[in-house]
Amino acid sequence: MAVNLFAPDPSRIHPVPGVVLGTAEANIRKPDRKDVLVVQLALGTHVAGVFTSNRFAAAPVQVCREHLSKTNDIRAIVVNTGIANAGTGKQGLLDAQETCEKVAEIFNCSATQVLPFSTGVIMEPLPMRRLLHGVEEASNSLSRNNWVQAAQAIMTTDTVPKCFSKIFSVGSSMVTVTGISKGSGMIEPHMATMLGFIATDIGIGTSIIGDVVKMVADASYNRITVDGDTSTNDSFVLIATGRNEADPIESMDDPRFDELLDGLIEIAQKLSQAMVRDGEGATKFITINVEGAKNEAEALKVAYSIAHSPLVKTAFFASDPNLGRILAAVGNAGIADLDYTKVSLWLDDVLVAKNGGRAPEYLEEQGQRVMSQAEITVKVNLGRGDAGETVWTTDLSHDYVSINADYRS
Repeated sequence: MAVNLFAPDPSRIHPVPGVVLGTAEANIRKPDRKDVLVVQLALGTHVAGVFTSNRFAAAPVQVCREHLSKTNDIRAIVVNTGIANAGTGKQGLLDAQETCEKVAEIFNCSATQVLPFSTGVIMEPLPMRRLLHGVEEASNSLSRNNWVQAAQAIMTTDTVPKCFSKIFSVGSSMVTVTGISKGSGMIEPHMATMLGFIATDIGIGTSIIGDVVKMVADASYNRITVDGDTSTNDSFVLIATGRNEADPIESMDDPRFDELLDGLIEIAQKLSQAMVRDGEGATKFITINVEGAKNEAEALKVAYSIAHSPLVKTAFFASDPNLGRILAAVGNAGIADLDYTKVSLWLDDVLVAKNGGRAPEYLEEQGQRVMSQAEITVKVNLGRGDAGETVWTTDLSHDYVSINADYRS
């Protein structure tokens, strides 16, 4: 069950001018569920994406990279769930291209103006007849108000659709940002087993949108982990339709840039944290703050050493204040010159360790109280500098094993 995560309220999800969405039930893998999404984008929309670092990148990831290298004039997005079209060789590439050609035929554009995405089971072929029929059906149900349905259509092992939206001021104009994501397992930075799509109606120049999507990802999707595994299909796409009355933002020196970036990051963080909250079998949502590092890379190394430790994660699941496991993970992060006598550790506001050992004032029942909560903050100060980073993660439960053992059943 998701940790303090609830289904989106459609009344709080705002349409983005220039974006219409349609869904279908194509029986890609399981019957009676939405599993195809088609998104049509207005002429003049600018798009940029970041993708998995896994060398076994899925066919649709390869096709997306190729299409984005040829044009920024993207007119459509197509997503299927159930089968990932990964580990499918040359035929997988042909299937991804055929899907793009089908969408291009419907929307009267070039196949290179279509970005395909898939998620689900690896090393199985797509059922192309059913998929292409689903593409047609989804294209017949396009609506600007279909964001929540779109979030449902991209789910796999997710238990809750993930969709967030915001209207806020950028300069003298009101700007809309709305996004959807999927993912609840194989979640690890660069990126997670996730798909994420965020759209805004303000224009973002082609010279900076690639940098913007990386900045947003680094502050959100690349700061989460459930199990340390990076998938083959991970993708995050930023869409800027330019249908807002405001002038496009063409430079990071534009005085409006930081306002827009903050709004994009806010939605991306809500989406990425929602994936952690919905982590497979998760019972705890854990924030790990590492401070006092020499640099951000060092802080992240320590944060992920804690977040990836099975011993730490199982202790959180058991609500067991076996906090030496956290100190061991800090010491195992690979910082050769770490002075452990300068390291301090807190659970929420409870000081647990300092000067290389247990804090004299710490009581076991204090740790037990915090560990029993559904949401916990771990703070570590390394005593080495002024840099800090934050990572969000989960515990590791019996259900995680069961879900992944039964995933293909």
